[in-house]
Amino acid sequence: MATGRIEIDFERCKACELCVPVCPKNCIEMGKEINRQGYTAAVFARPDDCTGCALCAETCPDVCIRVWR
Repeated sequence: MATGRIEIDFERCKACELCVPVCPKNCIEMGKEINRQGYTAAVFARPDDCTGCALCAETCPDVCIRVWR
């Protein structure tokens, strides 16, 4: 059972994609919408699978991801 939740700051994300492969549950993917900076930001695609491990937040160089457990 999932016990975590993340929030990705859409406007701050620079689409580096580092969070995508680091998620052990494949909860994050690159979105299709473009933010004000011109990037297709990452999205929390599978919230039911998130464990709150925080690997995504630790990997994000722009501190765009907040994690709740």
